[in-house]
Amino acid sequence: MEERNQTCVTQFILLGLSDEGGLQSLLFWLFLSLYLVTFTGNLLMILAIITDSRLHTPMYFFLSNLSFSDICFTSTTVPKMLLNIQTQSKVITYEGCLSQMYFFMLFGVLDNILLTVMAYDRFVAICQPLHYMVIMNPKFCGILLLVCWLLGVFYSLLLDLLILRLSFCTDLEILHFFCDLKQVIQLACSDTFLNDLAVYLVSGLLGVVPLTGILFSYSRIVTSILRISSVRGKYKAFSTCGSHLSVVSLFYGTCLGVYLSSAAAQNSRASAIASVLYTVVTPMLNPFIYGLRNRDIKRALRNLFSRETLSACRIPCFKIKT
Repeated sequence: MEERNQTCVTQFILLGLSDEGGLQSLLFWLFLSLYLVTFTGNLLMILAIITDSRLHTPMYFFLSNLSFSDICFTSTTVPKMLLNIQTQSKVITYEGCLSQMYFFMLFGVLDNILLTVMAYDRFVAICQPLHYMVIMNPKFCGILLLVCWLLGVFYSLLLDLLILRLSFCTDLEILHFFCDLKQVIQLACSDTFLNDLAVYLVSGLLGVVPLTGILFSYSRIVTSILRISSVRGKYKAFSTCGSHLSVVSLFYGTCLGVYLSSAAAQNSRASAIASVLYTVVTPMLNPFIYGLRNRDIKRALRNLFSRETLSACRIPCFKIKT
């Protein structure tokens, strides 16, 4: 088989979700709509939290960062896909592919770790309410956020740099709408043992440890809630973490679904279609889950819209000299 060193590789071919020309227009408008809803919804969430001083708490601090991460996570893949459909080109440069993989992994890991930190925040709020503001002080919250970013950067940089050691064959077609790390590694002609080992070890570590932390936090939360005597008290305690639990279930559920679909259907677009769930659908639904279930967010959004409406409807007054 003819080989080319990665220094000679200039581009990859993204085959996308479908080869049928008639579906391209439909895919373009569908993904454009999903992207705009995702971008607008998460941006409104960030603006609502920033503009409402009552939401300047640790929980909403991490929620605003989750919304920012969701915007960036979706923006690493969908705009390139839309550009390729619009220009009728399936090409992505080698450098562009590396950059896309880096930022995709960075914000994916950031989402994962932030959900774990938010679970710990709910654990402290419910299980140790009297010490909540002491434990979750601004400095500690800043440290937690920094750790989230550092873990994301380390994971992404490690796996991205390992790609540089690979040489590729003449077949550079990727059965996906973005540069998926697993499929890029499969295109290599050189030994990929080190890459596969790093992917399984680091991904397993960053998958099992955060999920274990979330499960532990919620086991303690459920135990604490069951000790509350009044039904109203139980409902109020559970309602504070209901939205987060829904987002966690959606995130890990879609990731598990994509993993199972890719394992069951090798060398097909089944995994690419399934990956739409966690790359586009999950970031789009997160603002709706928090917005529909959280009174504070609803109030902040109403205040934000009423403030913007008043600003738009304000009529300037001019003094007329007679």
